[in-house]
Amino acid sequence: MAGPLEGMRVVELGVWVAAPATGGILADWGADVVKIEPPTGDPARMFGRMLGVEDGTSPPFEMDNRSKRSIVLDLTSDDGRGTALELLSDADVFLTNIRPGALRRLGLDYESVAAGNPALVYGLITGYGLTGPDADRAAYDIAAFWARAGLAHLLTRPGDTPPFQRGGMGDHTAGMTLAAAICAALIARTRTGTGQLVTTSLYRQGVYTVSFDLNTFLLTGHPIAIGQRESMGNPCMNNYTAGDGRRFWIVGLEGERHWPPLCRAVGRSDWLTDPRFAQPRARAANAAELIAELDEIFATKSLDEWAETFACEPDLFWSPINTVEDVIADEQFHAGGGLVHVPYGDGGVPMIATPVDFHGTPWEPRSTAPALGEHTDEILAELRARRDK
Repeated sequence: MAGPLEGMRVVELGVWVAAPATGGILADWGADVVKIEPPTGDPARMFGRMLGVEDGTSPPFEMDNRSKRSIVLDLTSDDGRGTALELLSDADVFLTNIRPGALRRLGLDYESVAAGNPALVYGLITGYGLTGPDADRAAYDIAAFWARAGLAHLLTRPGDTPPFQRGGMGDHTAGMTLAAAICAALIARTRTGTGQLVTTSLYRQGVYTVSFDLNTFLLTGHPIAIGQRESMGNPCMNNYTAGDGRRFWIVGLEGERHWPPLCRAVGRSDWLTDPRFAQPRARAANAAELIAELDEIFATKSLDEWAETFACEPDLFWSPINTVEDVIADEQFHAGGGLVHVPYGDGGVPMIATPVDFHGTPWEPRSTAPALGEHTDEILAELRARRDK
């Protein structure tokens, strides 16, 4: 099945992760995505080398660029820019994360492109937005999403150094946001007949990600404290370690609902009437003592043994803290559609699926990421054929 965006023509001028992630999502959903690359290629092709992958592949690049077609254009030349504008003249979507100043110099800014194709939906990811003192400032997601938007601080325990972001976290969430916005703009186009500029930024995405904290501060003037495992005010919302060293998270957000099954699971039903722990405020006041006691109890069994015990309590919500290896081995990961097989040669390559399924218009990947310029001749031939019509 081709997916819900079958027939949509998308031109991508993207580098590294954010815009290519958007293009990868739209390609998964069935769009024909033409990826414009410079003669040196998208720098994300180097990720494999940077990560020490020795077979010449770039797994992160494969994730964000499967099912696309690649054309090499030198946009510093008149011919290259002319071909890009010709591709855009009848495209449905243009998406990019090139800085706005560079796009203006190339004549690929929204105003210039929309003048030739008013129906175009133009999707743009920036670091910090289109206005303000840092509108044209360079950014990766580690800067704009992770550091400046507050995520790194909010995940740093007092006295510790900030944790490092995992690769592409902000880029992938911003890419999904832009993909959704583009689809909304395409729906609007069916009513108005015209396209529009659609933008998001890594900074805005980061701010939205921690809006629980920021909106609380805006409305009350008080920040939410950064959690300390040993003294969490709600010990039912905390992580613990089993006797075999494996970690897990108890997720007892609703005290009256989730406290009794936890007491039963750990064999301490007496805590239900213990004045130190019977009520949520008492548990908060005596959190350090309660957590220490739970630590001792959880250390007496392996996580598999605790999993069997927890299964007897439907209102005890919990999760293992999985490693990468654990996720790949998780039966539910596979059953829930987390993996997709991308056609390659006579077989397929397993990859992570984008996180949306369409049950009326299901999608499936069509190919692995293209080689640099693999489809240049094919795409140029299509342009000649359209000219001749």
